[in-house]
Amino acid sequence: MKFKHTFHVFVDNFSVIYKQLLYRLVVLTVMTVIGSVCVYQFIGELINSAELNSLIGGVRDFVSNFLNGNVSVLSDISENVKKAFELVIEMLRTKMVRIVLGALFAVIFIIIGKWFTGLGNYSTAILINDKMALRAKSPFLGSLISNLKSAALYNLIYAPLCVLYDLLVAAALAILLYFLIVSNVIPIIIGIFIFVLVFVIAVAFKMTFTCDWLPSLIRGKLSQKDAIVYTFSRKNKQTLNVFSNFIVLIIIIMSVNVTAVLTTFGVGLLLTIPASFVILECYEMVNYFDREELKYFIDKTTIVKPGKEAVVTREQFFRGEDNQ
Repeated sequence: MKFKHTFHVFVDNFSVIYKQLLYRLVVLTVMTVIGSVCVYQFIGELINSAELNSLIGGVRDFVSNFLNGNVSVLSDISENVKKAFELVIEMLRTKMVRIVLGALFAVIFIIIGKWFTGLGNYSTAILINDKMALRAKSPFLGSLISNLKSAALYNLIYAPLCVLYDLLVAAALAILLYFLIVSNVIPIIIGIFIFVLVFVIAVAFKMTFTCDWLPSLIRGKLSQKDAIVYTFSRKNKQTLNVFSNFIVLIIIIMSVNVTAVLTTFGVGLLLTIPASFVILECYEMVNYFDREELKYFIDKTTIVKPGKEAVVTREQFFRGEDNQ
């Protein structure tokens, strides 16, 4: 039922996608300008190097031939990718100081970008919560400004943790990819399957343990400390069920985005990328409402009610919490 309710809530909040899109385009533009000035001077030489361009070209050829079904040439291309990868590693060793400084600035830059986009996700979650709880149509920017302190503090904690986890996963995936390319023990198709499977599991694992953070702040009105304790505690949270749901959602999101790239030459990503974040926020809120046994709207006329409703106090009613 969570999936069904999530998609109903997603459709009910479809207009939020355009607000997410506009916000992310603004952030992307600003961060691109800043990045080109601050970070590029450290890693520009690396980006323009023949070794890296050769590696990128090899990977592009591999993906293109794989998608076109030219499986017979994948073995030769993977060998070229392996050689290009080794040349890149050798180049990195000769320019270690510049690369370390560039990587440091890049990580700081990514954290700042994650912090800003996280503000948009926080505002998105507020809009979804208000619609589910009170059928209120809250303004995106107004909700962000009025909750800026809480959103800023949340992302100040979440963004570095998220980037650290992503870097560890990226490093592990890079090692796995190198092993799969070098190893001739397993067929390439199986290697790609393993790589994508590990990626999906890693993303789902992170989202499973952080999915209660935002809802507990926004709907549960918990403090940052209590929200952190709440999200990482797994008591009565059906962790395996949530984990499996996230795996399915991630696979659906990946499929939709890849389809958008192949069928619309990337134009569809303008909708599918912000929609991906919105539907994930919808699932987090639905999961929280269901577990806490709170009533919520999934559309204008349909209310999902818990098996046993709590008695509403006078104070809760006048605070607008009569739907709990």
